[in-house]
Amino acid sequence: MAAAEEASRPFAGLSDVSISEDIPVEGDISVPVGSSRRDDEFSTLDEPVKETILRDLRAVGNKFIHVLYPKRSSALLRDWDLWGPLLLCVTLALLLQGGAADSDDQGGPQFAEVFVIVWFGSIIITLNAKLLGGTISFFQSLCVLGYCIMPLTVAMAVCRIILIGGLGTVSFAVRVVVVTVSFGWSTFASTAFLADSQPPNRKALVVYPVFLFYFVIGWMILTFSPSQ
Repeated sequence: MAAAEEASRPFAGLSDVSISEDIPVEGDISVPVGSSRRDDEFSTLDEPVKETILRDLRAVGNKFIHVLYPKRSSALLRDWDLWGPLLLCVTLALLLQGGAADSDDQGGPQFAEVFVIVWFGSIIITLNAKLLGGTISFFQSLCVLGYCIMPLTVAMAVCRIILIGGLGTVSFAVRVVVVTVSFGWSTFASTAFLADSQPPNRKALVVYPVFLFYFVIGWMILTFSPSQ
């Protein structure tokens, strides 16, 4: 008994300790009532599938509009997606099929080469931007480069229509003009979207690989000729 009393003696004074109501307590442990309601407002779990699809289609359409009217904006970098690039790459690859260079004895651009060029081009441009101090990620770069292929895809469709009339000097001259304009459009649009993610004094070094990327695709379109 004596040992137990001595063991509890150091804690005997704790019963007399009281916390004054005047002492301020730091921090806020109260949970706001409206927080769960705000989360429910932005939740898409209960959203109909139709609304989700329409919202995604509107987002893709807005990005196409940004490419049609290129201006300095971070919309493609902030809300990136791969639906538009996938659609454009598939369309461009389908338009490049059936050329004279696809024969077995000559070889040439196949369906998968468009995707390989876009993926490796995005990797190289992303690595170059990172080494120069940029803040762009791979998927952001793939999104911008993919969406900005749209002018070249339209140029490929126009060239296929022009080639229906034959392979003449006038046809080649018109195709050169169409591909050159679309090439400049794609390059200007992509550099406008990538401007905010690059250091101001190194933008020329970032534009150079983008220039080469679209030049390769433009050259594929210009040298395309239908198989006989």
